[in-house]
Amino acid sequence: MRVVFAGTPGVALPALEAVAASRHELVAVVTRPDARQGRSKRLVPSPVAAWADAHGTETLKPVSPREREFGQRLRELAPDCCPVVAYGALIPEDVLAIPTHGWVNVHFSLLPAWRGAAPVQRGILAGDAETGITIFDLVPALDAGDIYLKEPSPLGDTETSGEVLSRLADRGAQLLVDVLDAIEAGTATAIPQPSAGITVAPKLTVADAQIDWTRPAIEIDRLIRACNPNPVAWTTHRGERFKVHLGRARAGTILAPGVIDAGRRTVNVGTGRGVLELLQVQPAGKRPMAAADWGRGLGVDPGSFE
Repeated sequence: MRVVFAGTPGVALPALEAVAASRHELVAVVTRPDARQGRSKRLVPSPVAAWADAHGTETLKPVSPREREFGQRLRELAPDCCPVVAYGALIPEDVLAIPTHGWVNVHFSLLPAWRGAAPVQRGILAGDAETGITIFDLVPALDAGDIYLKEPSPLGDTETSGEVLSRLADRGAQLLVDVLDAIEAGTATAIPQPSAGITVAPKLTVADAQIDWTRPAIEIDRLIRACNPNPVAWTTHRGERFKVHLGRARAGTILAPGVIDAGRRTVNVGTGRGVLELLQVQPAGKRPMAAADWGRGLGVDPGSFE
């Protein structure tokens, strides 16, 4: 089949590479426009755009998929199917109708659970025991299309969202090619999603990532893992923002919420229930470091987190 791949972040690359290496013909990619990054605010292409440029693949970067020029070019490309992984914009109905076999989306949850932009992050935050991969037919409603394939996967109680997404992206790439092969062969069957069990997964914001030390340690642990690598959980220490990349909930010494107990080898913080051991932190203006190294530099008065 002729395919046009839609995706934007690095998590989409395993699927893009798998499609490009398959028997299907990759004729173009669709991705979000270049974004300004860093202090210089220079325009940087998405990981999918960078891959396409390196491989000489035509790249479409509409500001909105509703743009007339985008729809016109897609019709000219005449794709049989458009596989999608984390594209980042809703596709209008008239554009969804262009490929003969529609748009086939890889989503990192067991739909209808966690429809939206951050399914893995929200699953970790909720304390789910498992996540998974769903491959489904894209429709105008958010993540509501008929399902071709669904595969569960356990959620480790120490895994970060970045780690989970990495392994799901690799597995999802294999499954996507399997579904494309089945569509081409005429053996693929898509079934409607259940009407029960729908939950939504909006993107985690910087405000969402702020640590509330009055919450139980296990909930703070989940927040830290859900926000790693983005947007990164944070608190304040001595009036400055302080990021927490990794931590671990522990039972043990009772400390008031936010109070820091810095030893030679460990740094513990009081919470509403239990203590949180800090593992990797990032003080303002510095790079991530081992929490124990940071703790040894605090002196006799480590203070507390606000």
